Formats: sequence, C-alpha cells, structure tokens
Amino acid sequence: MKNLFIKLSILIVVMVVGYSCKKGLDYRNNRAIDPAAVWTNASAIQGFLSDIYGSSMPGWPLGSGQNSDEGINAPKTLTNYQKGVISVSTTTVSLSYGTIEKCNFLMDQLAKVPTSVLSTALNNQYTGEAKFWRAWSYWGMVRYLGGVPLILHTQNYQDTASLKVPRSKTSDCIAQIIKDLDSAILLLPTATQYSAADYGRITKAAAMGLKGRILMWWASPLFNPTNDQTRWENAYDACNAAVQEASSEGYGLLDNYRDIWYSGNKELIMVNQYYYPDHYMNFAPIRAYASTNGAANSDQPLLSLLLAYPKRDGSPMEFDKTQLSNPAYNAQFLTDFYLNRDDRFYATVYFGGTPYPMPETKDRTWWAAWQWDAVNNKYNSISASPTYTLPFDAGITGFFDRKGLDTSITGAQVPFGAPSAKSWWSPMRYAELLMNYAECANEIGKSSEALNVLYQIRARANISPGPGGNYGITATTQADIRTAIMNERQVEFAFEGFRAEDLRRWKRYDILNNEGARHGLYVTLNPGAPLPTEQQSILDPAVRANFSAVYIDNLDGDPNYKFNYDLNHWFYAIPPSQISQEPAMLPQNKDWGGTFDPLQ
Repeated sequence: MKNLFIKLSILIVVMVVGYSCKKGLDYRNNRAIDPAAVWTNASAIQGFLSDIYGSSMPGWPLGSGQNSDEGINAPKTLTNYQKGVISVSTTTVSLSYGTIEKCNFLMDQLAKVPTSVLSTALNNQYTGEAKFWRAWSYWGMVRYLGGVPLILHTQNYQDTASLKVPRSKTSDCIAQIIKDLDSAILLLPTATQYSAADYGRITKAAAMGLKGRILMWWASPLFNPTNDQTRWENAYDACNAAVQEASSEGYGLLDNYRDIWYSGNKELIMVNQYYYPDHYMNFAPIRAYASTNGAANSDQPLLSLLLAYPKRDGSPMEFDKTQLSNPAYNAQFLTDFYLNRDDRFYATVYFGGTPYPMPETKDRTWWAAWQWDAVNNKYNSISASPTYTLPFDAGITGFFDRKGLDTSITGAQVPFGAPSAKSWWSPMRYAELLMNYAECANEIGKSSEALNVLYQIRARANISPGPGGNYGITATTQADIRTAIMNERQVEFAFEGFRAEDLRRWKRYDILNNEGARHGLYVTLNPGAPLPTEQQSILDPAVRANFSAVYIDNLDGDPNYKFNYDLNHWFYAIPPSQISQEPAMLPQNKDWGGTFDPLQ
C-alpha cells in the first residue's frame, strides 16, 4: 500500500503543475485538484481507495488489555463502566459515517467510470474493496448499538429532507452488511491473484472471514438470547466456507507463533504493514520503563492471564494461593510456571530474570522481581538496587506484554524508529477463522470438528499430543467444549483486542465480576537470599530457589477498584447530543430509557 501513496503524491504534483500553466484572469485555482479529474485518472481513483484503507485498517490495540482481565496499565484505572457505574450520558458509542460516506461516494463514482479509465476487472475489484470497508464500518457501530441508519448512496446536502434517515432494525442492518460482503466476495480477487505490489489489499478470504465473524456474533448470546439454532447453522456454513477459501488461497497456521507479527506470512489474512520511516510502529506504550521514551508499562499481564496458558502437556496451570506458604508447592509451581508452558506464553509474556528483548540488554538479565520491605510494609523492585546497571523497575506486576514487540531497536530509538524497525499487525488471521469455525461447529453438535480445531491450535503451540492425542483437552460435552474454546481464545488472542469483545458477545461479564479485584503474582526474593547478578537467570533452578511466588489480591491497592459489570446493559447508548439533532429518527436503546430494541 506504500506504493499507492507515492503514486498519489506524484499525481497531485502533475495535476497542480498542469493547472498552473493557464494564463489570464479566468483561471482554475492552482492550489486545488479538480474533483472531476480524479475520476478520469486510474491512479487518482486508486489513491482515493487507499485513503479509505488508511482510515479504516485497524492498528495495534496497545493498552487494550486494560479492558478485560488481560492486563493493567496503571493502578486505579478501572473505568466506571467496569466498576458498574453507568449512565446514559457516559456509556455511549457515537454514530460515525465518515468512512461510509467515502465508500458510498467511491462506489457511486465507479458506476460511471468508463472502461477507458478503469478496466471492468479493476472497477469490480475496487467496488468489492469499498463494499468490504462499508460493511466493516457499519459492523463497528452495529455490534455496540444494534441497528443504525442505513445510508447506501451519496447524500445530497441540499436536499435536507433526504438527510433525515431513521434507525433501521438490527436484523435489517445485519442483512445489508451480509449483502455487501456477499457482493464483495464475488468481486474480490484471491490472495494469489493479487500482485506483490498489492500485498495487503482485501482478498476474497478476508471478506468471507468477516462474514463468518459477523454471523457468529449474530448467533451468540448477545444478539441471540433464545439460542436460535438457524443462526448458528448459518454461521457455521459461513465460517466453514471461510476456512476452506482461505486454505485454498494459501493461508494457514504459521509454524512459529512468535513469528506471526514480524513478516508478511500465510497466517495474516488482513494486515497493517508498519515500516520505517513513513508508517513506523511505536511500541512505547507496552515497553517496560525505562526501555523506552515516553509512554511505558501498559498491558502488564494479570494473574488470570498468566495462569490461562496451559502446560506443555496441555494440562491447566494449577494454582492454589493457600498452598504458597508450602515451600515444596511454591517451588514446583515456579518450576512449572517458568519452564513448562506452551510456546504462546513465551511469545506473549516477558518475565523478569531474563534479558529484556532489545539490543542493548541482550546479554544482561533484568530482574523484574520483588523484595519485601518490612520497615515500610511494602514490596520494592529489586532492580532499584545499585547492584544493577539496568535502570528498570518491576512496574505494577513484574510481567510485560512482548507480543509482536519490535526487538530490533534500542530504547533511545523507540519514539523515532530505525531502518531495522518492522512489525505487522493482523486484525484477522487464519487462527481466528479456525476458532470461529470451531465455536459454531460445537453449537450445532459437531463436537469432533470443534475439537479437531483445538488440536491444531495447540499443536502449533508445541503442546504434546499425549497418549490420547487430545493435547490435554478433556472436554467431551457441548458445555465443556464451549468452555475449552473460550479458554483457548483467551490464550491464542491475548492482547489482540478479542477478550473484552468475546466476553460481551458471550454475555459473560460474570467471569470478570467473579474475579473481583485485579490479581497479581509477585516473584519475590526470599529473606536472606543474595541478590542475583545480571548474568544469572530465573530459568536456572539454583537461582530460582532463592525466589518464591506471592499472591497479590488487589494490584490497584484500593478495595473500591473491582470488576462489577452491570449485567443488564449489554448494548451501549447513542450519545444524547447526537439524538438531539434528530430525535424522531434516532430513538434511544430501550435499556437506556428509549424505545429501540437492539434485538429486533
């Protein structure tokens, strides 16, 4: 996509220079592009579409772990919504039609572009891409609000009556979104039909994947409280078809989970390519202080996420806080915790007692660990000791998000980037298509198909198949397989923006409420034990013997900060300021005192 922006810039220069040659008092504004000229030039049309990509393609959701039980960004940062303090004025999602307006305008113009400017094939492709992004944008509102006004063509601002469009039923919006995607599927090329220069454009598999994702949501408890099986069957068909199409286009699970975010590869069905210097990804928010400049320490893993990763044999990571006072139990727990986890744990979580992944610290251990200060009745980071040359601290939890982290740049280079910087973000990858398919299969009684997907996902994580070939998964009933899928999604997609969305889609905020406070695990130096050196490692049994695991019940340090989600308001409110513009056209959702039913 970088090449498209370069071509558009050249085109602008050529067009401006051309118009500046006119003489006399009656001349065109030589500082503007003639809008009509855009639709007579293939490169300009491509540039218009590239602008839609630029404003629509999601980027890394850094800090999103704060929205669920994945991570913490700072103490006392739970929102009112998370604490159960809600109101119609604050629990809102705004209506936003900027991208939809662009897509509508592009498609209306494409319908008039002659083949002398764009070939039929290219016109169809661009139309398919625009329909995908329109569906994407509509779905971004519908999944939070239910039905919204459907606007499918360029509006005439001079015809004020036509600008007043009422909210459509949610079912009508879903039908229109699926109609757009079905059309896009017929128009879009496959991954193999695109040229290398077009890498990153929406493919047929991406459109089919989005269709499956949306129909799965439509079948989930949020939108389907009566568990209408027809919806699950439709979702299963769409998700199954998406997996088959993606496989035929060459997509699949990348062998090494850690490598997914460092190159263009077969797992990335949608991809936002970050490159230096024009589109550099600044990972400062999740880097540990002081391995960065500016923001730091976001998405520090909570205990719930640390324990979610299974052992290498697929069995769950057991934890009994009441047994931590038993030295033998504590030692075995730490051994399993550090040495006996699946590959996704090490690719997602940075833990102290190992070198932090950046060039200047590759040969020195950063001790993000704790020591009890009896005088001041608190835990201190042992990294603060003058023994160490690395000016780090243990943050809030002692653990950090390292998924996709650019490990090639130094702390000083973080805000500016470097030629070596590289990162790819994928809003949709092959593993998600598989997991969506598995969930739908289980809901219509195809348990063997669902389990087979879980086996594939775990096999890629280097979990051993075990004597029964079930990779540690013991679930057999539909309910238990459903739980297994929930748990696997938590691990597979950690810090990718899925967890909070999944919990809402399943209407399972009770999982968070049952956790109460945000819990942590402090790896603490035993009393009297020597400080480890920067050449030692927590992976060494002799070094690890000097540490113990300590359970921290409330990382926020305040009993008022606990998960207490309201279980009666699953949809958001439209901002009253938007409703006031056209109250007759925009009835509020009924959960917030209005008349609109998001379930219809």
